[in-house]
Amino acid sequence: MTSVPGPVNQPQPAPGAVHTAPPDGFGPGGFDPHGFGPGGSGPEGWPTTPPGGYAAPEPDRLTRFVLRLYERSPRWAVPLAALGCVGIGMSYAMLSNPTHADPDAAPTCLLKLTTGLDCPGCGGTRALWYVLHGDLPAAARHHFLFIFALPFLAYLFVAWAGSQAFGWRMPELRISSKALGGFLAAWLAFSVLRNLPWAPFTSLYV
Repeated sequence: MTSVPGPVNQPQPAPGAVHTAPPDGFGPGGFDPHGFGPGGSGPEGWPTTPPGGYAAPEPDRLTRFVLRLYERSPRWAVPLAALGCVGIGMSYAMLSNPTHADPDAAPTCLLKLTTGLDCPGCGGTRALWYVLHGDLPAAARHHFLFIFALPFLAYLFVAWAGSQAFGWRMPELRISSKALGGFLAAWLAFSVLRNLPWAPFTSLYV
C-alpha cells in the first residue's frame, strides 16, 4: 500500500506552539473566503459601520423647548389640552349656530363657495350642532357618516385620555386596515353621491 503525499510547502507548526483555528467559515486571518471581512461585516474594502454608531442629529431650539416642556408637565396636561381643543370646537358650533348661517358666511367651505358642490366634510359642523341639541335624525341628515364615526372617535379619545392622565386600562378598540379602508371608500362614495342632481341623491345635498 502506498501513502498519499501531503500538501507541498505546507507550513508546519513549531514545536510547542499552540494551534488556533480560525472562526467557523473563515480562512486564515479571520477573513471569509467568499470575500467578506473579519466577522462578516461586509465585503472586503467596503466601508463598515463605526464602532460607536452614527451620532443622532442635534434637535433645534423649538424641538428642545417642546421636549423639555413635555418632560416637565404633569401627565394630565396633554389630555387636558386636547380636551380644551374639543371644547373650543363644540363651543364654536353652539355659539355660531351654523344651521342659520348664510352659505358664504365666514368661515366657509372654499369648494362649495366656488363650485356649489358639497365637500367630504360639508354638513359636519351642522351635524355636531344637532348632536349637541339631541336631534340625531337631523344630524344624520346633514352628515350621517360623521354621526356613525362619532361614537368610535369618542371612545378612542376617552381611552387615550384616561390612559395618559389616570392610567386607565380600557378595552382596546381594534380597527383593522380593511375596516378602515372600507370606511374611507364609503366616505368617498358618499362625497360623490351627495352631489348627484337626481333623486334620491338630492336628499343628501346640504
